Amino acid sequence: MPTKITGKTLPAMYREAAQLFADKPAFATRQKDKSWETVSFKELYEQGTNLATALIDLGVQQREHVALLADNRLEWIIADYGCQLAGAADVPRGTDVTDDDIKYILPHSDAKVCFVEHKEMLGKVQKNLDKCPNIKTLIVMDGSVPTSGNVLSMPDLIAKGKQLRASGDKRVEERIENAKPEDLFTLIYTSGTTGAPKGVMLMHSNMISQVQKVPIPITPNDRILSILPVWHIFERVFEMMAISQGACTYYTNIRNIGDDMKAVRPTFMGSAPRLWENVYLKILNNVKGAPAIRRGLFNAAYFCSRMFQGSWFFLSGKSLDMTGRNPIISLFKALFHITRMSIFALWYFLLDMIVLKKIRAATGGALRGSVSGGGALPLHVDEFFNYIGVPVLEGYGMTETCPVLAVRTWKGLVIGTVGPIFPDTQLRLVDLNSGDIIYPNDKRRAGGRGVKGEIHAKGPQVMKGYYKNPEATAKVLKDGWMNTGDMGMITFNDCVKIMGRSKDTVVLLSGENVEPVPIENKMCESVFVDQAMVVGQDQKYLAALIVPSVEEFKKYGIPAETVEELSRNPEVLRVIKEEISRLISNENGFKAFEKVQDARIVPKPFEVGDEMTNLFKLKRHIITDKYKDLIDAMFKGK
Repeated sequence: MPTKITGKTLPAMYREAAQLFADKPAFATRQKDKSWETVSFKELYEQGTNLATALIDLGVQQREHVALLADNRLEWIIADYGCQLAGAADVPRGTDVTDDDIKYILPHSDAKVCFVEHKEMLGKVQKNLDKCPNIKTLIVMDGSVPTSGNVLSMPDLIAKGKQLRASGDKRVEERIENAKPEDLFTLIYTSGTTGAPKGVMLMHSNMISQVQKVPIPITPNDRILSILPVWHIFERVFEMMAISQGACTYYTNIRNIGDDMKAVRPTFMGSAPRLWENVYLKILNNVKGAPAIRRGLFNAAYFCSRMFQGSWFFLSGKSLDMTGRNPIISLFKALFHITRMSIFALWYFLLDMIVLKKIRAATGGALRGSVSGGGALPLHVDEFFNYIGVPVLEGYGMTETCPVLAVRTWKGLVIGTVGPIFPDTQLRLVDLNSGDIIYPNDKRRAGGRGVKGEIHAKGPQVMKGYYKNPEATAKVLKDGWMNTGDMGMITFNDCVKIMGRSKDTVVLLSGENVEPVPIENKMCESVFVDQAMVVGQDQKYLAALIVPSVEEFKKYGIPAETVEELSRNPEVLRVIKEEISRLISNENGFKAFEKVQDARIVPKPFEVGDEMTNLFKLKRHIITDKYKDLIDAMFKGK
């Protein structure tokens, strides 16, 4: 349903939400006794207004930058309200921020005030303050540290702001009226897979366009579970959507998500592919350990669901079409799928009630859908959840586009794609060799559908640019068009299909361009492979760095406790190579030059903050440098 919010800036939206939804719960926090404590929209706005008043009294100017280093918790959104209502832009990051990032981001952002989540985060910042001379004030969000010198307590500031407002202070109202849609609401430093972090300047108009145009209906009756890093723009869009529609957001974490899903019974949530991969593997492991009858029932239930749902997807126009099917062929296929549905219908509905319903209950049993973003959702995981009745609405975008450029809806749920183009957004596909526009191009067959090209985007969600970095801005932003660096196509279903990265493309000595992500995803389908990275730039063939599964190799009979132990066992490498050969094959649609000819086991998993970004994307340049010797050995035949 259309949003009720009409404000052009986030402060105006926050004020409207407080008026429209008043005493309805806005956010909920899990307590030690597993109960949930809620704060209403009115209370949230009042606390945010009080905090904003105190920030203004501290000297925070309109359009100033305020750093915010914290993870998912109620105090985060209160601090965000305080910054926005004071007319400032926040500079957010999680508590896993590294010392190097602190020493780069805080000075580069020009922030003078920095919120920190707790005492531990305070210490982390304080030890780097000699490199951050711009930081004048530190505010501890959880109140665990008493006011002392330049260290202040957020609860104390909220109390002070309340007193000021009681005495007639109306400076917040002035700041709200003076806020402009083109003002920054946030300055997000990308983790980046290459180079130093870049400060993405996002305006109020960017976020408001997302909130007002989102094609997924959210209502005041929805319960939204928050698990992705709250500072990242993908999760923030969900929080802003919830605020604009009067829905309640429940903060959870990876440790408690299983219990919280059952307790909250969420109807919607943002998610990352890694979450669904972990749930998928957990389900399969539980099935493997179950008695034979239960294993048989599960396998029968999933087989019948694939047959029935696969046919239903085809008949409802949701079957991936990359070539433009001949109408006669489509007719015969339709007859086949009608027949198949009628054969499997009874068994599907029976086994769904007996088996699949119990699996769905693990998500609370009320989940209408989840948008997965931040990386490619492996096809087998995508199919599994959508076929068993857990709608995963994969989306696509980037921090620089605030972030959504395309997203599946229930009507546009084509497995293998990221759905239709977002409303009011233009996408074009560009030929990397000639620079010609492939899509939209009426001179081509079907206007350019079914042809791969580099994705460029234009719309109200596109960033203002990179902060204090005009050179980097000019590289990706030309005439309003954002070069995403992604390869993709428009299918004949009018959905976007992502097909790797132009910037990650591996170019072999033969001149063949190889997209590594589909190959990596396929290798990770093996139970023995937890993580994989393809290498081979300027080489004759492809090779891979592999993180093996400790648990699966234990079951196989190799009792190692760490990845490092596995890396020293030649049997592990033998099994891995066999798995790669089986998966990256002609039978699975891979060409000869896409086959992985060699592999090596790395001594530790790829980790967030080191070899991976916060959204679990590989930092390829970091991994390449770190394991240069292993990579060189593969291509020297050692």
